Amino acid sequence: MAWTSRDIPDQHGHVAVVTGANSGLGLATARELARRGAHVIMASRNRDRSEEARRSIEEDAPGADLELRDLDLASLDSVRSFATAVVAEHPRIDLLINNAGVMGIPERATVDGFEMQLGVNHLGHFVLTRHLLPSLLGSPAGRVVSVTSFARYTGRAVDPEDPHLRRRYDPWRAYGRSKLANVHFAVELHRRLEAAGANVASLVAHPGLSHTELQARSVQETGGGLSQRFWHLAARNVGMAPDRGALPQLRAAADPDARGGRLYAPRWGTFGAPVGRPLLRRSLNPEAGRRLWEVSERETGERFDVAGIVAGAGRDPRE
Repeated sequence: MAWTSRDIPDQHGHVAVVTGANSGLGLATARELARRGAHVIMASRNRDRSEEARRSIEEDAPGADLELRDLDLASLDSVRSFATAVVAEHPRIDLLINNAGVMGIPERATVDGFEMQLGVNHLGHFVLTRHLLPSLLGSPAGRVVSVTSFARYTGRAVDPEDPHLRRRYDPWRAYGRSKLANVHFAVELHRRLEAAGANVASLVAHPGLSHTELQARSVQETGGGLSQRFWHLAARNVGMAPDRGALPQLRAAADPDARGGRLYAPRWGTFGAPVGRPLLRRSLNPEAGRRLWEVSERETGERFDVAGIVAGAGRDPRE
């Protein structure tokens, strides 16, 4: 039988962090986890929309255990402030779903000077994961789910010499590269967690063609470019509703049989029930993963020493 949201186990006692939780796939993910009893930290940069999203979840799931937190992935100061506050209050985090993203937008820089799509879709989540890992290690079986898209097939690995595409920017080239980076990060994180003997798994999910606000936002940002309009119309006319598009990341996060290092995606590529799918060789390339990790540390100024964090988990910070 097809896996559905009804297969999500009881989540009472679990803490989940969902980025971009105020709309689209993030909202659908937050709703289902809350419906199953999780304490869901809804992380997004627009507090008004987060309040609206919370009310919509509470209407569907009275008594939902929700916590709103401001998070702007285009600012590393915001990411660090968010993570510091969350870790201080939640020594145990069971799920981190790196869902938020931007798509196909004109060239723009983050607060820290990163190309916006790489900065939001990957680098912000890289730093967030690094700072939340101690609390994820506080869970008996923590999980990190990175959300990619089929645009990863058009993307190339990040070039260490030009990570922000300053030589030649193209909106879709940048988007595909950021979505391939999501996969390379998830796989490399899996390798490092496994090598360190950690009780945290890293998985990757692909939502297929889903009708969310992402496509509409892309049209607004570009003034309605041909490719942006095409994907907006395709998603609107044949795309899955957000509650179905969120099923791969929900399965990666909550299915007890889901395994680290695997991809969960619609059965038929752009639609269908969520299933485990093989990752292509280019996604599993260890050199690409290692290089992305080095570039990410260099650009963000954050050393993400997985083995060191795992080894230090549970120690008295005064030691």
